[in-house]
Amino acid sequence: MTRFPAPEAGLRVVLTGAAGGIGQGLAEAFAAQGARLLLVDREAAALQALRQRLVDGDPGRSTIATAAVDLCDDTAVAGLADGLTQGWGGVDVLINNAGTEYPTPLDDADPHANARWADLLDNNVTSMLRLTRALLPLLADGASVINQSSIWGRIGVAGFSAYSASKHAVVGLTRSLALELGPRGIRVNAVCPGWVRTAAAMRSLAAMARERGCSEAEVERDILSRQAVPRMLEPADLAGVFLFLASPASRALTGQCLSASHGEVMA
Repeated sequence: MTRFPAPEAGLRVVLTGAAGGIGQGLAEAFAAQGARLLLVDREAAALQALRQRLVDGDPGRSTIATAAVDLCDDTAVAGLADGLTQGWGGVDVLINNAGTEYPTPLDDADPHANARWADLLDNNVTSMLRLTRALLPLLADGASVINQSSIWGRIGVAGFSAYSASKHAVVGLTRSLALELGPRGIRVNAVCPGWVRTAAAMRSLAAMARERGCSEAEVERDILSRQAVPRMLEPADLAGVFLFLASPASRALTGQCLSASHGEVMA
């Protein structure tokens, strides 16, 4: 596995959505590489539990911090940036992993359907822009920004229009920011995971089963049949992709969207 160059405490890494399935896997991988981590999530208790687990695994570590922040709140994000300015003075790697996932069928008769659609886009796209903009003065020249998209950001998915649209938007945002930040040597890339066995993905799988009138096992078999490697991904399976994009080994890549889907999407 590619290791970071480790001057003193290691690279300064901000990871959002750290308390969730993929986020936890990334936190474990970056901690193992000796990174200096700021773990960000809305769930304070889950963040503290994650930090404690990481520190218990290496009692000598004192370079893992947490921040319970709602990334849809301008004031809270500004406060996070101020805290980083005081504490670190710079950021080497920003991983915009936070997001949410739920069905938004076109025929949804709920009077709040439009608000739920807009909220999902705010969570999944605008929050990335909000945080990246707030941290812009802190991003070191040559820094790496990694945005979490999805293979559903490359295809259409019935019943999940907001999620799919948000992940398509992440791809566009990634490419645009790569052009804007390139003169400073800052690289901006995205990862497009396939089906990863997380609580959020399993809720979506269950919703698809209800919509189709079949079992969850049947939906999973259908998903796996479309993959070159017919196995559900686990959060740890994505760690190497993110470590690569964070490291100098990927210095030739920017504006790229890497599909990590066991071959379900090959583009």
